[in-house]
Amino acid sequence: MIGPDSPLIDRFGRVHDSVRISVTDRCNIRCFYCMPEFDAQFVAKDRLLTFEEIHRLSKLLVSRAGIRDIRITGGEPLVRRELSSLIAMLSAIDGLEDLSMTTNGILLADQAADLRAAGLRRLNISLDTLDAETFRKIARRDGLDKTIEGIDAAIAAGFDSVKLNALAIAGITESEVGRLVRFAIDRGVTMRFIEFMPLDSDKAWTHERVLSGDRLLAILEKEFGSVTESPRANASQPAEDFTVGGGGRVGIIRSVTAPFCGACNRIRITADGSVRNCLFANDETPLRDRMRSGATDDELLAQVQASVMSKKAAHGIDEDGFQPPDRPMYAIGG
Repeated sequence: MIGPDSPLIDRFGRVHDSVRISVTDRCNIRCFYCMPEFDAQFVAKDRLLTFEEIHRLSKLLVSRAGIRDIRITGGEPLVRRELSSLIAMLSAIDGLEDLSMTTNGILLADQAADLRAAGLRRLNISLDTLDAETFRKIARRDGLDKTIEGIDAAIAAGFDSVKLNALAIAGITESEVGRLVRFAIDRGVTMRFIEFMPLDSDKAWTHERVLSGDRLLAILEKEFGSVTESPRANASQPAEDFTVGGGGRVGIIRSVTAPFCGACNRIRITADGSVRNCLFANDETPLRDRMRSGATDDELLAQVQASVMSKKAAHGIDEDGFQPPDRPMYAIGG
């Protein structure tokens, strides 16, 4: 039995104090690096965790397993109705230190103020391009103007932090880097680039499509001259932080070429209620049906701990025999 204040420690000694909770696998765009363009398969709504179930798990993990921060993800979390109600429930959990969300921003203009008032502290907003045609090529839907409106609404709402995330994809991102960073500088926010990972539903990912952190730094140096690295705030921080000419803040997440698995502190809960110990895990531990059949808190914690203990040393993208997870990104939770 797991007693109070038992941290989630795996067999490599990594302490897990961060959880990403997906509230839906649905989305209002169809980015090629995440979802199929047509006929995406979604979980039936009655098989999604309810807000009350998400709150129960979250409170349990915070009060008894050492979780200190929660990030809400999807799919696109803002397509889940009344999301600010869930945010208010989670922000009231005693001991929770940080509550954040990742979103594509398309629905954010109408919800930013309510989310902030409910207790959401930080936002990461996806912005791969500032060109409408390129946006349509990536997302296979329109929405750039709405995304920019959402970014500006988030800044106006006064979140503790607003960061913009771009997937770094060879053949697409090179020409976007300078414009995206300048866009972020103009708004006083951080621009981050994340190496393209093999999580696309089309299974079309190759190493050649990864725009590496080294290549990104070379582009930044060409565009801005000086690029200065800042020390990481903590070992589990995935991004390397840089300051570019003009005071711009840029992050690079080398999830493929220099993964941070050795300091990983995250677990994930899918929208249909399974614990995953790694984004690239090929198995997961279902909790939803156990909860609905009357599992105790001790029983649920034991399942979470067992999942953490089975975590591998690394995601293994560069290892022989690597197999990406059966679930694509939108079904796992971003």
